[in-house]
Amino acid sequence: MKFCLVDRITSLVPGESISTIKHVSLAEEYLQDHFPGFSVLPGVMMVECLVQSCAWLSRVTDDFKYSALLLKQARAVKFNNFLKPGQTLEVTATMRSANDTTAEFMASGTVGGLSAVSARLILSKENLASRNPQLADNDARLIASMKELFEQIRGVQ
Repeated sequence: MKFCLVDRITSLVPGESISTIKHVSLAEEYLQDHFPGFSVLPGVMMVECLVQSCAWLSRVTDDFKYSALLLKQARAVKFNNFLKPGQTLEVTATMRSANDTTAEFMASGTVGGLSAVSARLILSKENLASRNPQLADNDARLIASMKELFEQIRGVQ
């Protein structure tokens, strides 16, 4: 199952920063078990919100050059508040550095103006064809899919 944890991009400056939002709804099935009677967005999903936000910044910065952006490293991860159904996680991330294989970010999420999560993240960037040239068509399909999704979630800039 694939989770899109960025509902809207509220601002984006290629090569610099991004702001996004994630609205938490009780309809999200994984909340039923985390925790019964006290539903909260799992910490790993909050980190994934940060990762996906950073990935969008990297994609736009690189003009959608890479089909695969994956979390390589998460450091200094801190959880400060719960995120309950009906609340919104507001994510901000800044790009600290980038090259042809990785990008490093500082990212944080707030709920109601209070810190909920923060981390230093490093994402790896690559195309499947770099490991197997027969996968070039897969790269093209993934990139096209990400461009379509970007058009749906980007706000008016």
